[in-house]
Amino acid sequence: MIHNPWIAAIITLMTCMIWMRVNNLIANQNLISSSTSRKIVHIGTGPVFLLCWLLFPDHILSKFLAALVPLLIVLQLTLVGLGFLNDGSSVKAMARKGSKSELLKGPLFYGVIFVLLTIFFWKSPYSIIPLMILCGGDGMADLIGSRFGHKQIPWNKQKTILGSLAMFLSGFALSTLMILPFISFGFVEPPLSKYFVPIISISLVGTIVESLTHSEYDNISVPAVSLILSLILL
Repeated sequence: MIHNPWIAAIITLMTCMIWMRVNNLIANQNLISSSTSRKIVHIGTGPVFLLCWLLFPDHILSKFLAALVPLLIVLQLTLVGLGFLNDGSSVKAMARKGSKSELLKGPLFYGVIFVLLTIFFWKSPYSIIPLMILCGGDGMADLIGSRFGHKQIPWNKQKTILGSLAMFLSGFALSTLMILPFISFGFVEPPLSKYFVPIISISLVGTIVESLTHSEYDNISVPAVSLILSLILL
């Protein structure tokens, strides 16, 4: 833990920006496809950001300074999406079809959700679980389903059964894994075992919601439903 929240915020910003820029560079060099890069960013940014929460002291400014990190990224994406800022590597890494206007949908919603949950549910399971289901669950659903899934979901031909299974398992695993350090640091009430059944339930419902939602809007629907269930079950 760092005693100065401003220093913690600077380290968090630098860490997240390096993580995203490395992925953007890899995509820009065609070392991996843009769709793969987009999902790696989607999956990895959340855990990286949440682990940085552990750097912040118990200070009134901490959650607001932490939320400033995704807010700055949201502002950047907005400027790029509207054409005020030229950032081809971000477009290639995060847009499904290579259009800058796509940044104003899924990626923008993703960032806004991070800002809101950071401010209102700082260092609690009510933020950790929805964000990890959004990152690991929703991210893995697309990454695995689009590459290996062949059998489509009857009610949504754009999504696969294997993708939904990957979302359920990954959402549960990442949520459980990320709660553990917060328990160790005393921010979340132990034991870890008491969260298993709620997380399984939330992951299952989140998976169903993701399968029913258009891909452009599941970055809103999945964490929203996960938050509501977290508030009910925990």
